[in-house]
Amino acid sequence: MTEPENRTDRDYVEGNRAVWSGYAPDYAVSAEREWASEEPTWGIFLIPDSQVEILPTDLDGKDVIELGCGTAYVSAWMARRGARTVGIDITPAQIETAKRLQAKHDLHFPLIVGNAEATGLPDASFDIAISEYGASIWCDPYTWTPEAHRLLRPGGELVFLGNGLLLMLCTEIEDEDAKVGNVLHRDQFGLHRMDWTDGSSEFHLSHGDMIRLLRATGFEVLDLIELQPGPDATTSYPYVDLDWARRWPCEEVWKARKR
Repeated sequence: MTEPENRTDRDYVEGNRAVWSGYAPDYAVSAEREWASEEPTWGIFLIPDSQVEILPTDLDGKDVIELGCGTAYVSAWMARRGARTVGIDITPAQIETAKRLQAKHDLHFPLIVGNAEATGLPDASFDIAISEYGASIWCDPYTWTPEAHRLLRPGGELVFLGNGLLLMLCTEIEDEDAKVGNVLHRDQFGLHRMDWTDGSSEFHLSHGDMIRLLRATGFEVLDLIELQPGPDATTSYPYVDLDWARRWPCEEVWKARKR
C-alpha cells in the first residue's frame, strides 16, 4: 500500500467543519424529506434501496456506526429496521438538526460530535460501519478506513458511498462548478486530496488504490456497485445531468468485510 506524503496533514478537518457549519441550514431542509421517507434512497438521484440493495437485509439487533453522519438519516433508516445505531459527525450544526428530527420522529439513538477518523469508541464495538457522502469523501481514506476496521467486529461489514471515480476525473479544475462533461481533467495516478474554493477538502482514490488500501487494512472486498439512475430520475444537484449519469457512473458503493 503506497500512502501519499501529506497523509498526516489534518488542516482539512477544521476547513470541512467550517464549511459544513455554513451548509447545515440548507441540508436541514432535505433532511426533513429523508427522515420521513418510507424507503431509503441513495445518492443525488435518490435511487430506491429496493433497486440497489445497499443496506444489509438483516439489521435486527445489529450494532451500526455511521461515520460522518451529517443529519443522520441513514442511521434513522437503519434504526427503523431494528439496528442499534450510533452517528458521529464533526459539525455540531448537523448533529443539532439530527437531534431535532429524532425528537420529531420519536426515534432516538446516540449522536456524537467527533471525528470519524478517530472516534474514541472501543475496539470491535460494531457489526456494520456505513457512510454515505460522510467519511467516505470528507475524511482521509488512509485514516478513516483503518478506524472503521478497528471499530468492527470480525466479520463486520463496511459500506460506503461516494462520487464515482470517472466523475471526479471529469470535474474541471479551473471551474469546479461547471457541469461535468466527457473530457478528462485530472490524472488518475496519484489521485487523493482535492481542495475546493469554498475551503473544503475531499478525498478520492482510484479503484486500484482503494482495493489495495482495503486489503492492506484487513478487509475482504465484497462488491463495487456503480449506480445508474432510472430514465426518469431527477436531481437538485447541478454539476451532473441525467444523460451523463445514465452513461457513466456518477456514484459508487463499496462493500467490504473485516477479515
